[in-house]
Amino acid sequence: VQLQASGGGLVQAGDSLRVSCEASGSTLSRFAAGWFRQAPGREREFVAAITYNGGSVYYTDSVKGRFTVSRDNAKNTVYLQMNRLKPEDTAVYYCAADPQFPRVPSYSDSMYAYWGQGTLVTVSS
Repeated sequence: VQLQASGGGLVQAGDSLRVSCEASGSTLSRFAAGWFRQAPGREREFVAAITYNGGSVYYTDSVKGRFTVSRDNAKNTVYLQMNRLKPEDTAVYYCAADPQFPRVPSYSDSMYAYWGQGTLVTVSS
């Protein structure tokens, strides 16, 4: 599975942005999917995850109520809608796919077998 993340950019605090992750080479509908981010000088951290069928979603506390993860399996794509962005959301955002536990996405990046290349989101104050 190859994952291609896109949609990052430079926005102001309070703005919205949607990043996408399109899969090729295999159907994404069998995999759980996750979004992680890595800010400069910091370790990669979990942001959000979604089960293979979109039935359950999970978020880290700092983005709850602002970010929404979703998927369109017909388009082989997972999305992360980010609202009310803050400067501390600035990071490279990575999408990942987990074929092993499609019903129980992990918060740990070590459980994800496939990764996109990352897309940079910069939020100015």
